[in-house]
Amino acid sequence: MISFTVTAVVFGVVFLAELPDKTALAGLVLGTRYRASYVFAGVAAAFAVHVALAVAAGSVLTLLPQQILHALTGVLFLGGAAVLLMKTDEDEEEIRKPENQSFWKVSGAGFMLILVAEFGDLTQIMTANLAARYDDPLSVGIGAVLALWAVAGIGIVGGKALMKRVPLKLITKVAALVMLTLGVWSLYEAIAG
Repeated sequence: MISFTVTAVVFGVVFLAELPDKTALAGLVLGTRYRASYVFAGVAAAFAVHVALAVAAGSVLTLLPQQILHALTGVLFLGGAAVLLMKTDEDEEEIRKPENQSFWKVSGAGFMLILVAEFGDLTQIMTANLAARYDDPLSVGIGAVLALWAVAGIGIVGGKALMKRVPLKLITKVAALVMLTLGVWSLYEAIAG
């Protein structure tokens, strides 16, 4: 059974954390050079692989005793909030142009770029943490994948317009605040439990 609440919470947290990330900018660059649907296919497949790995790792964490699990997830959330708050603007990475515009070349370039750039990224660690926190791998996986796909779609199709209207620093601060709240709550549960 899928929990709409868990899916919505995960979607919100992952969406806010991923929006200011360099991969949204990479999607924007690829989307301006190539057919958007080809780029999205590759990027979406890479994000699905990352979420599956993160949810599997998070599910293993649920085998820990509850107090230790709450303490661990609390510390990880607080660490994620600190990373977001201390994050500096990163230079846009150089993206090599595929030789042609075929589906496999373009989607393959998008897939490889995201697969490498996102491995061990904050949102992947956060997804594992959320999977451990909620012990609902399906709901967490759906929420995380939909959030990452939404950010990819925004980056590929409408990134320039969004970046002009919504300051990335504000988005980063909101994501850090949400993670800080989840971290404090998890630590409280570890101490109270």
